[in-house]
Amino acid sequence: MPAVTALVIAKNEAHNIPACLESVQWAGEQIVVDAQSTDRTVELAEQAGARVFVRPWPGYGPQKNFGIEQASSEWVLIVDADERVPDALAREIQTVLAAEVPADVAAFEVPRRNFFYGRWIQGGGMYPDHQIRLIRRAACRYDDTKLHERLLFQGRVLRLSNPMDHHTMPTVAHHARKVVAYSTLGAAEKLKRRSRVTAAQIAGHHLGTIAKTYVLRGGWRDGVHGLVVALFAGMFTFLKYAKAWESIAAGDGGDR
Repeated sequence: MPAVTALVIAKNEAHNIPACLESVQWAGEQIVVDAQSTDRTVELAEQAGARVFVRPWPGYGPQKNFGIEQASSEWVLIVDADERVPDALAREIQTVLAAEVPADVAAFEVPRRNFFYGRWIQGGGMYPDHQIRLIRRAACRYDDTKLHERLLFQGRVLRLSNPMDHHTMPTVAHHARKVVAYSTLGAAEKLKRRSRVTAAQIAGHHLGTIAKTYVLRGGWRDGVHGLVVALFAGMFTFLKYAKAWESIAAGDGGDR
């Protein structure tokens, strides 16, 4: 049984999947769960030696749970297609798991370096951005939230020191497309919890997100990069609330 399974959830990630899988070749097993890509993602993943499963997209949580269930290792490392595992983190994971991990430890958090437009962004709450990524297969599952799924676990969570790299938004155009797409999922989640969205909520959350990201969390330290990231964060919040408002108004005949 391999000590670690690297799990990647993907759709149309041909531009990312080779480098991602190259960074986890040290893992004893690589699994890619593909959501019916129309590019060369599946082909490239198979060429890299990964076990590939192709299935319809049920949401982030269910897709990750499916992948976890396919793993043959006790420990699963969750890696997004646009993430890379540097050698220092790989060595740390191998060292930690080579020792006897206490039975009550369910998972490990990993710090993450987020890159926007080619630059590592440290302000705006972007670092250390700890993420629970190394999980004990029997102790962890994700909920069924469509966006920003939560990991449900039984046991303690410890913390690793070396970061993974997240090449999240290579260009402004890519960032804009992602914000539009993710805000639709965010609006759907918002509608589960509220039946009314006001003008004050739309404006307040929009402006508040920008202020929090750029001022309170130090986004200004990253210069123009930090400003653009903060404005996109505000745009995501604005679109999420605006789309939720639009759906509510269309459903009840309210003021549009």
